[in-house]
Order: sequence, then structure tokens, then C-alpha cells
Amino acid sequence: MSALKTALAATLLVAAPAALAQQQLSIATGGTGGTYYPYGGGLAELINEHVEGFDAVAEVTGASVENMGLVWRGDSDLALALADTVYQAYNGTGDFEGRQLENIRALASIYPNAVQIVTMADSGIESLSDLEGKVVSVGAPGSGTEINASTLLEANGITYDDIDARRLNFNETADAIRDGDIDAGFWSVGPPTSSIMNLATTRDIRLIGLSDEEIANAQAEEPVFAAYELKSGLYEGMEEAVQTIGIPNVLAVSSEMDEELAYRITQTLFEHTDQLIAIHPAANDTTVDFSVESTPIAFHPGALRYYEEVGAEIADRQRP
Repeated sequence: MSALKTALAATLLVAAPAALAQQQLSIATGGTGGTYYPYGGGLAELINEHVEGFDAVAEVTGASVENMGLVWRGDSDLALALADTVYQAYNGTGDFEGRQLENIRALASIYPNAVQIVTMADSGIESLSDLEGKVVSVGAPGSGTEINASTLLEANGITYDDIDARRLNFNETADAIRDGDIDAGFWSVGPPTSSIMNLATTRDIRLIGLSDEEIANAQAEEPVFAAYELKSGLYEGMEEAVQTIGIPNVLAVSSEMDEELAYRITQTLFEHTDQLIAIHPAANDTTVDFSVESTPIAFHPGALRYYEEVGAEIADRQRP
């Protein structure tokens, strides 16, 4: 066995470039009906093309909460997750009470999610309070959507006891609305998203707006929330803009990631954003300015090196 190990070590030294080319990175994303999966796929393409020695692949997951555990355990190398979920994991609060994931670090905040509450146009549901007594999908179990939905509802005096809550992923939610099995559903995703787009082409839908008071109540409960406008024409039949809340999405890694690799991925992300925009318009918000304004936890040292090189101002809370 020792001779075999010696031979293998010698082979690896001689063929280092070949070995490096086979190093695989896993990117934890979300369901196929959201934005994480196509964005993660685009990021994988960037890494494959511009980060020499590494291949990356986007993995379908249950999204934000699950993704934090995947990175923490080392089962995924990178992960997309909502800022509130990342903040809770980093600090051991909320869904992560008593299980702080201290090794979570950020490479960047990449674009904002928008909470999108969808119902049929003729459902009679026109406001958040109208959801009481209705069958409502609050998102897949362990997803950032469910965390956002429960926070928004509870901040405005609505609990799961007041609705018939269903935990469905994006595609399942769209199908259930289309088939009349539920009355409304929550999405927390970068707009526009394919599952709502597909629903809007076959049914007349309504997006439920939030009042200034409802947004303020949500922000008092979760400081990473910000007012966000869904523009008219975003989905077929959507004739007016709709006010809702937005939440940054964070590209997270383990503190144990190699510093040079973290630097190269961060550099690639911001210097080849045009390729991501071609895959999904959410990447229009992938900028250094948005990242340093929105990231709620410490950056990985490799990412910090890139931000300092380009002259970005880093807050003390964003330093490890």
C-alpha cells in the first residue's frame, strides 16, 4: 500500500496540470423553476471557462437553508442563499438557533430576490390580509421562500394557523394554482422567474402588492428586507407595477476554501458578468457596489482581496 501511495504521489507531481483540471466544484442552487439554478449554471460555465484547473456544476437543492448546511458540511463548495438565511446561519439565530455555522463566508451578494405573491386574477385575493382562511403555498421546506413568507406574514399579524399552509416548490406552486388546488403562493426569487412566466401564459394571474405599512412591519422584523418594485409588464397580463420586498442573494462558501480560489472566482464573477446576464437578467444587479452594500456577513479573505484591489469600501462587519 505504501509503495502504491508513493507511486501515486509521484504521478500527481508529474501530472499536476491534469490533476488540477479534474478538480470539481459543486454549486448548491435551488429548484429548476427558480433563478438560482440557471444563475448557478451560468456561474459554473464562467468557472469552467475562466478559472483554470477547476470544473464546476450546478446542483438542484432545496435552496437557502439546505444550502447553508451543504457548505458547512463540505458537501458543496459554493451556495446561493437569501441574505436573511445566511445572516441567521452565520450568527446562530432564527432557523439556526443553537447551531451557529461559524465557517460560512461570503464571496458576494449577487442580485436581489423579490417576494412575489401570486393568485388567480378572479380569486378575490387583493391584499396580504385576504390570504387568511385560504390555501397558500409558502415555499419548499427549508427554503428561503418559506423563511421570507413566514416572516412577512407574522410581522403583519398572520400565522400559519390563519391559513392552510402548503410547502411546495416553485413549479409545484405554479401547477397547484393553475389546477385550482391552492388559492395563492409565495415565491422569493429574482424576477422574472420561469415558473410564474409559464403560469401567466396559460392563466390570468394577479400579483399581490404590499402596503407601506406592511413593508415597514416586515423590515422591523427582518432588517435585510427592502422595498422593491415589480415593474409593469414583468409577466404577461401584468399591467401595473406592484410594490413588494426585496432580499439580497449571497454567494456563500466555507472559510476553509483556498484563498486564491476564492479570489479567482470573485474576480471572474465581476469581470465576466455579461455572460451571466445573457443567461438570466437577474445578473444585471451583479455589481461590486451592490455586493458591498448588501452582504450581511464577513467576506472570505480571497473575496476581500479582490474588493480591495478594485477600491471598494468594506464595512468592519464584512471583515472576518
